Amino acid sequence: MDLLLKGKKAFLAGSSRGLGFAAARILAEEGCRVVINGRDEQHLKDSAMLLKSETGAEVGYLAGDVTNADGAQDLIKKAAEIMGGLDLLVTNTGGPPSGKFEAHSEEVWQNATNLVFLSHVRLIRAALPYLRESSSASVLTITSYSVKQPIPNLILSNSIRAATVGLTKSLALELGPDGIRFNSILPGWTKTERVQEILEFRAEQNGSTMEKEMDIIMAECPLGRMASPDEIGRAAAFLLSPAAAYITGVMLQVDGGMVKGVL
Repeated sequence: MDLLLKGKKAFLAGSSRGLGFAAARILAEEGCRVVINGRDEQHLKDSAMLLKSETGAEVGYLAGDVTNADGAQDLIKKAAEIMGGLDLLVTNTGGPPSGKFEAHSEEVWQNATNLVFLSHVRLIRAALPYLRESSSASVLTITSYSVKQPIPNLILSNSIRAATVGLTKSLALELGPDGIRFNSILPGWTKTERVQEILEFRAEQNGSTMEKEMDIIMAECPLGRMASPDEIGRAAAFLLSPAAAYITGVMLQVDGGMVKGVL
């Protein structure tokens, strides 16, 4: 299937590694112009060079912290200047610390909210003027299947990511008349650095090993394995693409069947 992405202009936050990088690679392979983002400039530069070599696409990079209000505004403005506009926006960040409810202070909750929720708000707000000028404007928030089925020891992520899903659905309704689509990917357990950190935390808390903790998780997954980042990236590219032009307000689980509920 032709996703009709050739020549589209995409900015992806939190995309120097992990799910953001995978989505950027698929978009680049489909012919998008891509600008990626991260906080570590050298790592970001290396990731951009890797994408260029793998896909032959035009890939730019902008170092910056999306948890900073001015930073988010500046990133979007520079990305639009680099590409001559903006069609596609992926809002994505790292995850907050693991732990149970009583382990986290007020400050930790505030920092997590800034990272996991307000970063989406700021990026979308900054991007709207450019997206309104696009004939194929599409926004994708990356959240987690935990918004439908909470994950033990991830109280911050379980709680705050749910707000991003509410934001995504609300904006799909509010800005649909402006021709801007909003969807969200709800990834399951995926082979990323973030998941490795979670497994290390669980092993330490339980006096176990990462391998045992992974076996416990995979026993609950109908497909019996973790996703590869590219499997999430392909789903993201489809939802962003004009091939999905009549899809908006969708929270797509890409979780190997981990969510057991019907809805």
